[in-house]
Amino acid sequence: MNKLRTLRITDSHFWFILLVDAFLILISFFGSFFLRFDLIFPTEYRYVLPQLPIYSVIVKLLIFYLFGLYKGMYRYTGLVDVISIAKASTTVSILIVAALGFIKGFQGIPRSLFILDYILTTLLIIGYRVSIRVFFTHYILPSRLNHTNGGKNSKGKNKKLILIGAGDAGEQMLHELHSRPYYQYEVVGFLDDNPQKHNRTIHGVPVLGFTNTLPNLNISYDEILICIPAATNEEMRRIATLCRATRKRYRTVPGIIELINGNVTAQTIREVSLIDLIGREEINLDRNSIEGYIKDKRVLITGAGGSIGSELVRHCLTYKPDLLILLDNSENNLFQIESECHENKETHSISAVLANIKNKEYMNNVFASYKPEVVFHAAAYKHVPMQELHPYQAVLTNVQGTLNLVELSAYHSVEKFVLVSTDKAVNPVNVMGATKRLAEMIIQSADGLNGTKFMAVRFGNVIGSSGSAVPLFQEQIKKGGPVTLTHPDMKRYFMSISEAAQLILQAGALGKGNEIFVLEMGDPIKIKDLTYDLIRLSGFEPEVDIPIKYIGLRPGEKMFEELVMDGEQIINTEHDKIMILRSDNYLAWEELKFLISDIVEIAKSFDANAIKNKLKEIIPEYTPYKSESIRQ
Repeated sequence: MNKLRTLRITDSHFWFILLVDAFLILISFFGSFFLRFDLIFPTEYRYVLPQLPIYSVIVKLLIFYLFGLYKGMYRYTGLVDVISIAKASTTVSILIVAALGFIKGFQGIPRSLFILDYILTTLLIIGYRVSIRVFFTHYILPSRLNHTNGGKNSKGKNKKLILIGAGDAGEQMLHELHSRPYYQYEVVGFLDDNPQKHNRTIHGVPVLGFTNTLPNLNISYDEILICIPAATNEEMRRIATLCRATRKRYRTVPGIIELINGNVTAQTIREVSLIDLIGREEINLDRNSIEGYIKDKRVLITGAGGSIGSELVRHCLTYKPDLLILLDNSENNLFQIESECHENKETHSISAVLANIKNKEYMNNVFASYKPEVVFHAAAYKHVPMQELHPYQAVLTNVQGTLNLVELSAYHSVEKFVLVSTDKAVNPVNVMGATKRLAEMIIQSADGLNGTKFMAVRFGNVIGSSGSAVPLFQEQIKKGGPVTLTHPDMKRYFMSISEAAQLILQAGALGKGNEIFVLEMGDPIKIKDLTYDLIRLSGFEPEVDIPIKYIGLRPGEKMFEELVMDGEQIINTEHDKIMILRSDNYLAWEELKFLISDIVEIAKSFDANAIKNKLKEIIPEYTPYKSESIRQ
């Protein structure tokens, strides 16, 4: 008998439930007799009655105990508990029938008695536990809540909710709010565009009609909750427009790409964000293939405190690595992601390392100490205008830092190395894009060194990432504008941070070495349209409440970005959002190292124009932005 069961036996609640179950088993036994013989007790069975009820109680309680029916907290009885009771009751009924048939046979005993006893036992045991939950949920919890509110009736303070989406997510949310009244929400109706659900109810709450009836809904409510995790960006835009027309607060549950565990709860409710309007389509991850190269492995993530790096940390932890090494040059960023891991009880499998990838000697010490088997390289300088002003820093970090990691990964026999790249590396016009393209070239040339598989993942702008324009726009909106845009026709590819992290992990699973993976980014979006969405989400009307000011292209910017270079062959993979770019146009490893040593020496001179000229020499597709040389 294990410790848990020993503790239960000493629990007064255990004995109370056990006695109640014994009483219910007796009721089932005698009830089956009375039902079988039309409420008339047959005298021919008076000799077996003193024995059979006792045996029935002992055997059933023993089987129930072995099935763990007395471990649970009955106030939380759910479908899993009901299934467990049904399994235990079925098992014990089969055992009793088999034992009686083997010992005495069924001579003179109606077989229907066993069926009736089985049905009554199952229903009574389930009913008792469900009644405990109902009593606790509808009487005990509200009573406690009233007590904490100073004896005031909380029902009068409940906010009335309209849930948009009468699917699984809406049902989960309704169940959550019903079972936890301390949230103080009352769901008064659903709206759904499936006509087959109209005029029906979910847990007693009616489905009132189509979503487009929301602005004219003839029912009193306080807030709106959008419960459609798989909604497309077009659907979310339409629903958000309808919600704004009501002038009531509206929120949503996260999209599927954000719900790592798939659970929709009251804690996941958040404000509708730009991500919801850009896209929420489900990513069909092959979790088994990702787990195959992450689980029980030592994984190093550079730039772990950054926006993409920290999201990689969160997702990697779900695949149970043996050790996750969080490496970052920013003390504050590293502290934040380490603290988050500690808050989530992920302390046994993480190690935080404060280091700069430009310091090869120290990085060698990190590799020797932790012996990583998988490396995700997300550390980089990414702010385009800033790197135009300080190209030497871009070279030393994005190029020399990547070279350091690649050489050390090969030397220490890392299995897989995944570089996080960018669409700005395609036909670059800025230093940031050129240095990231050079980092891609390093990956291509180095593949196979000492058996290490090197690959890169290239994608567009990530909403909310550090250095992106969205936080700047949000700050300008808070100040009442104007919001500064470069050009009304500028377009960019966008994706959420969570989507980017998941696709990086999937690409790593697909990679065999010497690949550049490009992610399906959908259609490019006008920055102007994105800004208008941000303004409307903030409760304002663009160019009415918040002015727009066009300031022209900044240093190193272009009107649109590309994902594929000339000469790169596109190869589809088994994943519909990931493609492979193949190209034989890359330099030999030793030749590339020689060119990199040249540009690193030039970078140390702080001559911006000389750096750009050298980048142009190495990368013919690079068209440098003309600026004056800047020295420190």
